[in-house]
Amino acid sequence: MYMKTILWYVVALCSLLAACRPNKPPGPAAAEKPAVTANELVPLADPFILLSGGTYYAYGTHSAEGIEVYRSDDLKTWRYQGLALRKEDVWADRWFWAPEVYERNGTFYMYYSADEHICVATSASPLGPFRQAEKKPMLPGEKSIDHSLFVDTDGTPYLFFVRFTDGNNIWMARLEPDWITLRPETMRPCIHVSQPWEEVWPRVNEAPFVIRRNGIYYLTYSANSYESPMYGVGCATATDLRGEWTKYDENPLLQKPGDLVGVGHSALFTDKAGRLRIVFHAHRDSTRIHPRAMYIGTVRFQNAAGTERMRIGPGYEIPRLVK
Repeated sequence: MYMKTILWYVVALCSLLAACRPNKPPGPAAAEKPAVTANELVPLADPFILLSGGTYYAYGTHSAEGIEVYRSDDLKTWRYQGLALRKEDVWADRWFWAPEVYERNGTFYMYYSADEHICVATSASPLGPFRQAEKKPMLPGEKSIDHSLFVDTDGTPYLFFVRFTDGNNIWMARLEPDWITLRPETMRPCIHVSQPWEEVWPRVNEAPFVIRRNGIYYLTYSANSYESPMYGVGCATATDLRGEWTKYDENPLLQKPGDLVGVGHSALFTDKAGRLRIVFHAHRDSTRIHPRAMYIGTVRFQNAAGTERMRIGPGYEIPRLVK
């Protein structure tokens, strides 16, 4: 009887821990100077690449202590530069995910999730340190993640982000001119799970990223759980940023390319040659999810019946770490 009681408590505890698992993994704690072996993959999930001053900077989900930054001149070889954001400098102390960094008038703005809340911190350098003058999330009363900045042609800043309403859904809101203050009264839904390829498990549309080209807004997003091999990238378009978004019938545009699985949470950037590129993560391999790694592909536009259509690939590059 005693052994049965102990077993019951163990099972109950395991069930409780499983139920408390976060939406995304916090990632392993990273040492300030991690050991790097030749030809190692760049261990970033939810990656983002900034080109500033002729240098590429990569940020992503990995460290439990904050947000790491890596540096490159050619997108092929990368060097670890330490923590750009430390948890003691900002609100919350866990789950630092999905950073994006933008520059305006000499100030760098990092949009990132912490403890499943959207936050923003600033720095005078892309290497950091990024800090919050006032330690608080952008939407204090509600959990949300995966926010991305888009500045329209008239200079108006908008934030696209994920709310936990009937699964993960993508919403948008206007920002004040300070690029920090969100206007909750302007929040409106953009897209939700609606296509068969997105319904593997569970209900997820996340990781929004928006660009504008020839009067059309393109919203790339990821669907399915990040844990699934069928995690992939789709696209939706609109002619009015605050209007209706229409998903491509041919979605997903990126899913299981080559030998990669669990491909998603992408961002777009323009390289030194002026080419539009996409950075995304994939599982470690076909049997292991973690640590996820960063990959880089190409984006092109193809005319179809008089309409431009976004295309990703073919192929991808494998960035590597160097000492």
